[in-house]
Amino acid sequence: MSLKIRLARAGAKKRPYYAIVVTNSRNPRDGRFIEKLGSYNPLLGKDDAKRVQFNEERVKYWLGVGAQPTHRVARFLPVN
Repeated sequence: MSLKIRLARAGAKKRPYYAIVVTNSRNPRDGRFIEKLGSYNPLLGKDDAKRVQFNEERVKYWLGVGAQPTHRVARFLPVN
């Protein structure tokens, strides 16, 4: 099973809100997921602390297990 850490869209039309989730790469974008790791709200300012929130411990665990982040999610993650 190929795992991805990616964004799942939520929110109303023209008011996006994304959940950062771990899912099978074959599942639809907003479909079933294994675990929710955090959230991303692009409508908040770039300097706002609540724009991107995630559980860093769980992200490290899933990366260690072999989950691959998408390009957008990889930009949020701390550089190691």
